[in-house]
Amino acid sequence: MTIKVLGHKAPDTDSTGSPLIWAWYLSEIEGKAAQPVLLGEPNTEAKFVLQRWGFDQPEIVADVAPGQDVVVVDTNNPAELPARINEANVLALIDHHMLVGGLKTRAPIDITVRPVACTATIMHDLMGENAAKMPENIKGAMLSCILSDTLEFRSPTTTPVDRALAEKLAADLGISIPDYAAEMFAAKSDVSAFSDAELLRMDSKEYEVAGKKLRVSVLETTSPATVLDRKASLMESMKTVAAEDGADQVLLFVVDILREEATLLVPNDLVKALAEKSFAAKVEGDTVVLPGIVSRKKQILPNLQL
Repeated sequence: MTIKVLGHKAPDTDSTGSPLIWAWYLSEIEGKAAQPVLLGEPNTEAKFVLQRWGFDQPEIVADVAPGQDVVVVDTNNPAELPARINEANVLALIDHHMLVGGLKTRAPIDITVRPVACTATIMHDLMGENAAKMPENIKGAMLSCILSDTLEFRSPTTTPVDRALAEKLAADLGISIPDYAAEMFAAKSDVSAFSDAELLRMDSKEYEVAGKKLRVSVLETTSPATVLDRKASLMESMKTVAAEDGADQVLLFVVDILREEATLLVPNDLVKALAEKSFAAKVEGDTVVLPGIVSRKKQILPNLQL
């Protein structure tokens, strides 16, 4: 049976690139048939990376079949995985997020969860000496994952291991990290083709605070004005998206990659209270700027409170 390697819903660059990397490793190094798959349309940056390194976009699947061999990467949260993931035969999990719980496996499995910025960084270490066998496109995918998840080393999630690996890969590929990262972030910032609802779901996580179910959305961009010019319609769409997704509220953090700050849209008193309690911010109006806040994993989710 072919092993399906998959990341989380609303796939970003790491959840698009890491399945490609690990499917290559399983197929070419371990001799096991493996296929990367996605749980939705990749974002614009991930699409750029696929094209830049000559990958076909992996198949998009809605669910997994009972008994299907699966490797889960870049998440351990069942809410971000196919509905029938606990009926699949999960063989391994490789991740860098906090443990959520809820995954059930048929037998003991290999689990690797490490406090680094990027799943691809972990994969390089797991490959050992075989990492030297990576072809150029797999190296390119790995570099892209690291630069995306670290925001070119700006994110506080960045570790020396992530940075050293990115610099080694860039040297191997003959690539300037600042130039290539700028191309990636420009692709990520082009959201003109997306509806408000698509933007709110594009890079989002489900999270619960004080009994409130939240969809916590982050848009990382070098052109925040492009998104903030749409704030009125985005705030109106939050109501629809929350109702459709069974959430009490959608939060949207627009992360300015270059200024290293986030702007939170504040459509109502619930979000105002959350912003003031979580980030010690003084909210006046329908937005609030949060200096230094760029990471949902390390700075936003751990601080949310009501």
